[in-house]
Amino acid sequence: MNHFQKITAQLESHDLDAILLTGEANRFYGSGFHSAGTDGVALVTRKRAYYFTDSRYTEAAARYVQEAELREIGRGRGYGALVQEVVSEERIRRMGFEDAYMTVQDHERYRKALSCDLVPATDLLWDLRMVKDDEEIEAMVAAQRIAERALTEILEEIRPGTTEKEIAARLQYLMLHYGASDMSFDPIVVSGPNGSLPHGVPSEKAIQRGEFVTMDFGCIYHGYCSDMTRTVAVGFATEEMQTVYNTVLSAQKAGIAAAKAGVTGGEVDGAARAVIDAAGYGEYFGHSFGHGVGVEIHEAPNASPMNEKPLPAGAVISAEPGIYLPGKLGVRIEDVIILTPEGCRNITKAPKELLIL
Repeated sequence: MNHFQKITAQLESHDLDAILLTGEANRFYGSGFHSAGTDGVALVTRKRAYYFTDSRYTEAAARYVQEAELREIGRGRGYGALVQEVVSEERIRRMGFEDAYMTVQDHERYRKALSCDLVPATDLLWDLRMVKDDEEIEAMVAAQRIAERALTEILEEIRPGTTEKEIAARLQYLMLHYGASDMSFDPIVVSGPNGSLPHGVPSEKAIQRGEFVTMDFGCIYHGYCSDMTRTVAVGFATEEMQTVYNTVLSAQKAGIAAAKAGVTGGEVDGAARAVIDAAGYGEYFGHSFGHGVGVEIHEAPNASPMNEKPLPAGAVISAEPGIYLPGKLGVRIEDVIILTPEGCRNITKAPKELLIL
């Protein structure tokens, strides 16, 4: 899977002769080959695509990178020199770069090495990545199924006395065991009063009867992320706990019902937020309804109050409202949905009615 042709097709309309992909996420999006950090560079011109790497990755890159010319850096012949060779060969004048990813130091190095103008072009890539193709969606669905399989097993292991860290560690093991290549992010597992921390870090705290346990986790499969959150009660749920949970669930359903291509991110967020506001918990919902998911766990577009742009068909976003009562409890429920002109497709199949273990 690569997207060189899609990128090439956008160069002329952006008045670019080429675009340089140095960031890990966009380099993978373009080439379909993953290498860590700064270990690789892809270059897409109006004529062809190139992939530059070092001897550690040359053989692996040759197996995965298609429709591109592979060149290897060496002593005294680094990435800047290889890119400049193409600049000279193709007479490139304007080269896009990832201004949202490239460091100031790297930009200065390329500026000195290249005889062309460097033009900010992150938006070109973000716009392309917003709309997923069939292969991308297939990978994301597979990643979601792995996460759900891990959830099914972990529900059998949650009991009083189990610590947040133990659950987080088991989730990671189970997702790797069932085929994930890595985690989308470090799992969030919080219980009881720790649940009021939306991005709380798993601790040595032991779970108690009558507490919520919120688990936010996901994995990577073929380079694409899954993301989900489930909140369960242990032993019993008080009336307040049930009220908060059902409010969040109703808000999530309202946001999903409003989600479709053509509406703004703010409108989707507003549909969910109205439910929480009406229940009197508005001040306890501080984050947005959702964010884009794909090669990165957080990418465009966002379903947030500040997003006044229409959401495109093919965008994949999370649906994750929450209520967090400081020092008491928290509830978040998260699915992942694909936007269509008619509505959306929910690729999360795990049950979400209140579960009491």
